[in-house]
Parts: sequence; C-alpha cells; structure tokens
Amino acid sequence: MTGTTATPPPPRRGTGRRPTMADVARAAGVNPSTVSRALDDRHPFSRGDTAARIRRIAEQLGYTPNPAAASLRRQSTRTIGVVMSSITGTVMAMLYEEIAEACRDHGLDALLATTHDDLEAETAIGRLLLGRRVDGLIMATARLEGPGGFLPELTADGTPFVLALRTDGHSPAVLGDDRLGGYLAARHLLDLGHRRIGMIAGPTYASNALGRVAGLREALAEAGVEVDDRLVRPSDFSMESGESTAAELLALPDGQRPTALVTVSDNTAVGVLAAARRRGLTVPDDLSVVGYNDTPLAARLPIPLTSVRVPLREIGRGAVDMLLRIRQGRPVRSTVHAPTLIPRESTAAAPTPTPTSAP
Repeated sequence: MTGTTATPPPPRRGTGRRPTMADVARAAGVNPSTVSRALDDRHPFSRGDTAARIRRIAEQLGYTPNPAAASLRRQSTRTIGVVMSSITGTVMAMLYEEIAEACRDHGLDALLATTHDDLEAETAIGRLLLGRRVDGLIMATARLEGPGGFLPELTADGTPFVLALRTDGHSPAVLGDDRLGGYLAARHLLDLGHRRIGMIAGPTYASNALGRVAGLREALAEAGVEVDDRLVRPSDFSMESGESTAAELLALPDGQRPTALVTVSDNTAVGVLAAARRRGLTVPDDLSVVGYNDTPLAARLPIPLTSVRVPLREIGRGAVDMLLRIRQGRPVRSTVHAPTLIPRESTAAAPTPTPTSAP
C-alpha cells in the first residue's frame, strides 16, 4: 500500500511560528508568485478581487511581507534614482513629477536627490543612491565640458543610467531640441522686425543652454543679421542671474541696447522683466522678451510671457522607458523632442528708432 503525506495546515496567529508566503499561497490555493503580486500595491494585479481575497487570508494568518527579502529574490529594489541640480525651479519640479508618474505606472518608486550643479555633490549623492541599491539612475545634471563628474564612474561600472534634458554628448539621453527652440524664439523676433536681439544664455557647461544659443545664431545668420557677441551673455537659470545680466545689457547706450531678449528659461525671463521695470522700460513696447520652457508661470504673469514650450512629459516618461530597456539589455538610442513657440504679450513689433535731429 502506498502511503501519502498530508500537507500541514498553515499556522495561525499565536502558534509561535511566523507564517510564510508559501503558507498564504497554500491557504488561498494559488502560487507564491501570485501572493507576491497581490501584496505589492505597485503591481496592477493587486487592485483586483482575487488580490483582495489573498490579502484577507494573509491578514487572517498574520503574514506580513519582508521587503528586504523580496528585493534580494528579485535582485531589484524597484526604485529609480533621480539626480537633479535643484527642484526650486519649476522646470525640474515638473520633470520630476513626470518621471515619478511614469515610475508609478511601471510599479516603481522614484527617489530624488539634488546636487545644486556641484560635481563633488553629484558623485557623493550618486554613490549614496547606488548604496541604496536603486535599479538605475536618471541624471538631469550632465555637463559637456571639463573632466570629473559621476558619469564616467557609472559607465565604467556598467550601471544603467539615462540622461534627461542635458547631455554629455555620448551617453543615452532624452532631450528637447534646444537648437530648434532657440531658432524659433529668434525667428519670432525677426519676424516682428527686431534686429538687435540679445540672449541671457545660461551656463556654458549645459548642453541645453548651448543648443539654444546655437539656434539663435542660426536664425540671425539666416536672416542676414550680424550677431553682436556683446548681446549674448552667460548666466545661470535663476531669476537673480536674469535680472543682473539684463541690467548690464539694458545699460548699454541707445543704439547698442537690445530691443529684444531671448532667455534660457522662464525664470531668467522674470528677472529680465524686473530689470526692465527698474530701468523704466516698458515690455513689450521698449523691449520684447521670450522665455523658455513655458512653465505655468509664463501665462499668468502681469505681462503674459512668450515662451518656448518643452515637452517635459515626453522627456520624463521617455527617460523611464529608456532606462527600463537598458536594464532589459535592449538597444537604445538618444531621442530628441521638438519644442513649440507660444506667442503671448511680452513680444511685439520692434520699436521705431527715434530720428536724429539735424544740427
């Protein structure tokens, strides 16, 4: 006679043995992997009726999952590290929200860290995130010039990472077409009759800033307008930098002063508006101003700001999708998304030159 071994019933509360996932699976009549999905509220399966029944059984048995053990089994924390210069500016905050939303759609968490564009901080923070075993990094802090930074270390270690908004020139990246954006801004002003067009140009290490300057120069050259290098000045992305740099440009003598300014961000454009007001200039009658990124602030200023809209949703979600493809060992290539010019009340026809009186 063949003997059979009975399956022991799962332990109940107070029996002394900690219930396991296998115990829950046996009581629910499902596989342990099904229990894992039911108890992971990031997984779509967890929202169904079957998952609700499994959770009730787990509660009755007193089972609680061990996140650390689950991570070791998967060799994954299902967490993406996101490194940005700052989120005090609206653009980075909006980009992070898009990345975080895309992560949630994939059952992932997004862990944010900021560097204030400091190379040493970037390396320290990047290593800290990797120490927490994130599954990969999305970096919005890439630089084009100079040695250092964390990207060479990531590349050497084979860590999955993707760049967003800014590129180092060779790593996988999801970007806006900054050259096209600068071109559209300058072309808009040229069509309004402006010829003395300046730019608050952003930092020289940032690819997005350099691309916007290149687009402006291209549009001016195409129109046969000589570029006055005195009117194209570096800055950072802040309001304060926009205001101080604009103050220098607006202090130039009549005939040398720009009649229009393109800015590297809406933040710097707000600084330009402040500088123009302090100078006694009216926007757009005396000075036209174009922002960049078309943040929600742009349309709600006392003088609604003409701005170049960057598709931050596509960039953020694209960065998450690209990182997941890299983790899966699939080939990727950098992608570039086209911006759109949004005309508003901060730009108008170039002012008519005041005629010079005869002696």
